[in-house]
Amino acid sequence: MMLDYRRLSVRIGLPLATALLLLVLWQISAIAEYIPTRFAPAPTQILSQLVSMLGSASLWAAVGATLYAWGQALLIAVVLGTTVGLALGSSKHLSALFGPVIEFLKPIPSIAMIPLVIFTLGTGKSAEVFIAAYAALFQMLMSAISATRNIDPVARDTAAAYSLGYVARLRHLIIPSMLPQVMTGVRIASNTALIFCITAELLMGMEGLGSSLGSADSAGNLPVMYAYILVIGLVGFSLNTAFLAVQRRALSWHETYRNEVA
Repeated sequence: MMLDYRRLSVRIGLPLATALLLLVLWQISAIAEYIPTRFAPAPTQILSQLVSMLGSASLWAAVGATLYAWGQALLIAVVLGTTVGLALGSSKHLSALFGPVIEFLKPIPSIAMIPLVIFTLGTGKSAEVFIAAYAALFQMLMSAISATRNIDPVARDTAAAYSLGYVARLRHLIIPSMLPQVMTGVRIASNTALIFCITAELLMGMEGLGSSLGSADSAGNLPVMYAYILVIGLVGFSLNTAFLAVQRRALSWHETYRNEVA
């Protein structure tokens, strides 16, 4: 029997079955002491700890603080990266002027800028937002540049032949052509922003999931530490799933999603 991977039930059921199988294997390994519990508690212990944490205000405060910084960083990266990428992808002159600068800055990790950020912005949420936005910016920038340059030249020539103005070309040609690649860039930038928000919180001690994870690690409370790791994974998975749903709805006309069935 062939599985239809376009079906929603298959796309959801297979990952859930895989996750459940891995948890069962982990639980069996913990019971048999193949995995030392002093390094990795059993899944039942971690899940029990997580359930008890769900009623704690501190958990939701940490989630809210991280998502607040993540949202700001992603918004900055999407708006700035798409705008600048559109300009650079559309103009050979701008690309020649600023391309080398971008290629120089792109490999520099945001973490390497933490000393400079602390010196200029301190250790508040603005520093966290800057670090995460800087990391996510290049994801959006490169996606927008590539999407702009990959617009069908025949479609460009057709728009020029009909003497369409820039606004009309932007609405009917540029945005629809860029949308699939840019929306994929948004999902990648979202993950990057979340990773660097948590990393900044972990290293700089500001409020959020990262600092809560670091506190549990420092106290040697492994069940709480792994529970926070699970929460971080669930937050990232939920955000990615939400963006995928928006992408499928917005690109229902695209051939990639046109034939998907429920």
